[in-house]
Amino acid sequence: MAALEEVVTDAGPMMGSVTSIGIDFGTTNTVVAIASPGAAVRAVTFRDDREQSDIYRSVLCFEQLSAARFDVEVSAGIRAVRTYLESAHETRFIQSFKSHVASAIFDETRIFNRSYKLEDLLSEFFRLAIRDAGGQLAELDGRVISGRPVGFVGAAPDEALAVRRYDEAYRRIGIHDPAYAYEPVGAAYYFAQRLKSDALVLVSDFGGGTSDFSLIQFERRGDRVAAIPIGHAGLGVAGDSFDFRIIDAVVAPLLGKGTEFRSLDKILPIPQHYYASFARWHQLAMLKTPEHLRELDRLRRASFSPEKIAMFLDIIRNDWGFNIYRAVSDAKVRLSSAHRTTFGLRLGKLDIETEISRADFERWIAHDVARIEQTVDRLLHAHGVAVEEIDSVFLTGGSSLIPAVQHVFVSRFGADRLAGGENFRSVAFGLALIGLEDAPAPWLAPSPV
Repeated sequence: MAALEEVVTDAGPMMGSVTSIGIDFGTTNTVVAIASPGAAVRAVTFRDDREQSDIYRSVLCFEQLSAARFDVEVSAGIRAVRTYLESAHETRFIQSFKSHVASAIFDETRIFNRSYKLEDLLSEFFRLAIRDAGGQLAELDGRVISGRPVGFVGAAPDEALAVRRYDEAYRRIGIHDPAYAYEPVGAAYYFAQRLKSDALVLVSDFGGGTSDFSLIQFERRGDRVAAIPIGHAGLGVAGDSFDFRIIDAVVAPLLGKGTEFRSLDKILPIPQHYYASFARWHQLAMLKTPEHLRELDRLRRASFSPEKIAMFLDIIRNDWGFNIYRAVSDAKVRLSSAHRTTFGLRLGKLDIETEISRADFERWIAHDVARIEQTVDRLLHAHGVAVEEIDSVFLTGGSSLIPAVQHVFVSRFGADRLAGGENFRSVAFGLALIGLEDAPAPWLAPSPV
């Protein structure tokens, strides 16, 4: 795929401000970009005690420093990962919490006997990101454009609830009037700056929780690019879904999935909902409740494979989800460039070392990839756009590098029409550049009813 060069914008300054901030709060990673007229758009860098990066992990770690009273320190980003891995204290690690943002079922969670609503987690995460930016975001007085998925994760996502939660979290950190743009539209704007002529572009943004698609007609008018949105589509299948398939096939069977237990005079299968939650990052932390732990311990005592259920309990009690995530994610990345890889995981008594082939992985994710194909086809069909009419396809996001995902687009559009670049930054860069527009409305998402 073609690489993309640096963007310098000549857009006029906004009323009362010469900067624009784009926030791409992702399920796995968060990127914040700043744009100013006449300067290259740049990503904010975040620092912990050892390193700095412009990609901020979308995770929180609550560390209980003293059990005598509520003495809890909260960290986010790579600092949270280090705390979780190295702390001698009890910790609670939260990842993929963006996947709950549109869920009315998620009202609150308890962390060390304190209640947290979703907007509490969001605002705490944003507050810590500002802190770790070391002054780069000290004055949030520019126009703020926040990304949002076309379709939120969940069986019945409440779009209006999600935006209200975003609004409240932003309000708490001093952002009182954020505008929202679909994440693929942010990527589209970034890509559009390189167009030399009019083009109909399909933008495909593969995040951790959602895959989002936008059809946009771009028209070059002198030094500016105008956009006519044709249509959008999205689904809750992305990087986390692919992780789920590896865990479900390789890890969960060693932790009791598919085993049985005795209940009175009946032989019953271990309830599968525990393993569905275990294999989804945003649900895994929710298993660590007294009720779930008591029920799993009861199942362990009645199980025909008690040692497997005991290992499952150890993983939940010790918050080892991130260790699993890291091993799974590393294997998934390696399979994008290699046909085989060794998957290794050692946690307590759990010891896995097995070979995974790309053919295995592609078989496990085949249903997910088919849903991506169907979503793209439905988007084109719904707006009467033939494959031949698409001038360019811009792929962004980590999962766009998975060969099976790339094949969906190569087989339909041909490799010569595919473009990519800044896989983890293009959305934030585009959002920040949209904020420099005198009239950004055509690029913004409609308000949910």
